[in-house]
Amino acid sequence: MTTTAIEGRNAVIEALRAGVPLKRIMIAEGTKPDRSLDEIARRAGEAGIALDRVPKRALDAASERGAHQGVIAEAKPYAYARLDDVLARARGKKNSLIIALDHVTDPGNLGAIVRTAEVVGADGVLVANRRAAAVTAAAYKASAGALSHVLLAQEANLVRSLERCKSDASYWVAGASEHGSQVAWDAALEGRIVLVMGSEGDGLARLTKETCDFLVRLPQAGKVGSLNVAQAATALSYEWLRRCSLAGE
Repeated sequence: MTTTAIEGRNAVIEALRAGVPLKRIMIAEGTKPDRSLDEIARRAGEAGIALDRVPKRALDAASERGAHQGVIAEAKPYAYARLDDVLARARGKKNSLIIALDHVTDPGNLGAIVRTAEVVGADGVLVANRRAAAVTAAAYKASAGALSHVLLAQEANLVRSLERCKSDASYWVAGASEHGSQVAWDAALEGRIVLVMGSEGDGLARLTKETCDFLVRLPQAGKVGSLNVAQAATALSYEWLRRCSLAGE
C-alpha cells in the first residue's frame, strides 16, 4: 500500500492537529523558519513523527499539485476493517447500530458520520471500496479523533454486505430517504439496525433501496429540501440511541 502525500504548510498543520497518522514530514533544505514551520516541528516532535530535510527538487518531484510550499507529509495508509470485524463486535447484543454509506463521496461527510457513530455507540461504519470517500486529512479532521476508535469497514459489494447483516446477524436494514413512507419517529429504529445513508446527490441506489427492509425519512417543517447526509445520519442515529435509552439498554 502506498502513502498519501499531504502538501503545503497549512494542510500539514491541519493533518497534525487532526491526528492523521503520518509516516514522515519532508521540509526543503534552506527553508527559513517561521511560525508555521515552528508549529509543524513542535507537533511532529510531540507525535514522534520524523522530520527530514531534503533537497527542494525532491519535493518538486513528489508534488502532485506543485504547491508544496517547501513541506510535504507522507500519511500512512488507513487500515480499514472488514464487515466480519464489525459483526464480531456486535455479536450477542440486543441493540446494535451499523451505519452503511451508499457511495458517499465527500471525505468531510465521511468523517462527520464516523464521529456520530462513535458518539452514539455504533458498532461500526460500512463503506464500499469504490466510488466512495476515502480516509483523508479532511475525514480525520471532521471525525475529531473518532477514526481512531470506530471500526470503518470496507467491502467490495455493499448490497451483498447488507444481505449478510440480515441473514447472518439478524439486523433490520433501514434506508434513509426523503421519499420514505415512514417518519423516523414512527419507524422501527430500535434493536439491531443497519442505517443506510445515500450519496450526497443521488440518494440510495436502486439495488440498495430494494435491499432495505424499510425506508425512513425525517420530518420537515422548513422550506429547504433536506439535511445533508452527515446531519441526517446524526439525527437518525440519535433516534436509535433514544429508543435504546427508553428500553433501558
